Amino acid sequence: MFLLHEYDIFWSFLIISSIIPILAFVISGILAPIREGPEKLSSYESGIEPMGDAWVQFRIRYYMFALVFVVFDVETVFLYPWAMSFDVLGVSVFIEAFIFVLIPIVGSVYAWRKGALEWS
Repeated sequence: MFLLHEYDIFWSFLIISSIIPILAFVISGILAPIREGPEKLSSYESGIEPMGDAWVQFRIRYYMFALVFVVFDVETVFLYPWAMSFDVLGVSVFIEAFIFVLIPIVGSVYAWRKGALEWS
């Protein structure tokens, strides 16, 4: 038998945690002063008057390095719980984790060979 009253704490926590950010946005939208002018609409660069256009194109290489960092960072986050319970899980999970680590390494080697990670 499925008892919904066992989930009362979960639903109340979910509702309260959804209402608080919505309420914060509504209150800040009501109380925030709205004054638009040339000073407010100009870009601010450490108190110095901006020179030229504020829209500067960056090379795609910066984003490539950022994505590689994010992939390995997320992989580390996923591997940490596995490493903490390594002795309980067994050989099959070790093989799965090895494949999980091998896929980004193969992708990095492929990108390196193609020259996607070169600065020149």
